[in-house]
Amino acid sequence: MSQIDARFQARLGAFSLNVDLHLPGQGVIALFGHSGSGKTTVLRAIAGLERFDGTLVVKGDVWQDEKRFLPVHKRPIGYVFQEASLFSHLSVKQNLTFGLKRIPAAQRRIGLEQVVEWLGIGHLLSRKPQRLSGGERQRVAIARALLTSPRLLLMDEPLSALDTRSKADILPYLERLHDELSIPVLYVSHSPDEVARLADHLVLMEQGRSTAAGPVAEMMTRLDLAIAREQEAESILETTVAEHQPEYHLSRLDFPGGSVMTRMLPAPLGTRQRVRIHARDVSLALSAHNDSSILNVLPAKILEFAPLTEWQVLVRLGLGPDASIPLLARITRRSADQLALAPGKLVFAQVKSVVLAE
Repeated sequence: MSQIDARFQARLGAFSLNVDLHLPGQGVIALFGHSGSGKTTVLRAIAGLERFDGTLVVKGDVWQDEKRFLPVHKRPIGYVFQEASLFSHLSVKQNLTFGLKRIPAAQRRIGLEQVVEWLGIGHLLSRKPQRLSGGERQRVAIARALLTSPRLLLMDEPLSALDTRSKADILPYLERLHDELSIPVLYVSHSPDEVARLADHLVLMEQGRSTAAGPVAEMMTRLDLAIAREQEAESILETTVAEHQPEYHLSRLDFPGGSVMTRMLPAPLGTRQRVRIHARDVSLALSAHNDSSILNVLPAKILEFAPLTEWQVLVRLGLGPDASIPLLARITRRSADQLALAPGKLVFAQVKSVVLAE
């Protein structure tokens, strides 16, 4: 059952918006698409920064319909923009308490110490924004938004203004928020990597419309969607740390469809770990080989395949007893013919590399 229902229609010059979204009430919901697809426009409409024809109901509360339009200052949201926009004359702590003071004490659900610890900014509290790196400023901006105790957190490409190193520094903190927050997060991005690391639910946007929406693992492996045809196309597995092998510096991660090995993790047994597998790193065989250096060999069932280029095909596999865990492989047409691949055929997926979401 959806808990965020958003329907908007608008004409903005040559651009038209026409969306009808039914979104879950928790987790990270990514609005994904190329520049100009309407992602930020939808986010601004949900925030109340733009007023279009339509309706918006959040967890049973009507924020907009034919008779009602809740102004932005009355919507219980936190908004994180591409730029941190901190008050330069205030310290980090003063920037944070500015957000905290907007909410009466009795209505505060998130405390200062809590967000400071979540985002690792305790050592920054006395600094002014100009003495922070780009990644540090954005972490402070996220903390300030959370201190308004929002029922909905909106993030508009929060990493797009950061360099590669700053992005790498901040992503683990965003992943921690994913685990800690009980409120839904609407996350705008045009980066498949960010989506794969952070999102639970994915909405694909194109030319002002939502072309598809659903759980991220399913969406990223749908052969009829452009995201599966990207050069960096990948699958997602939700795993649990099951074993460490110190002598080889490896860890075994289990999931309902089997297990994969990766470099040893500094994580206790039982820890949840999301991993990503690039389609280009998956090859197929008709039997399990014991004479190969590839450690990760998973029994799989072919669900469907589709042409990708003149010489390549995309294969969607199902892992697990009921073949319900999707895995994407990119192989040559010649290999597909030689193996006589067809839907329903049982194969072994040989995974060359497992990427940790960290």
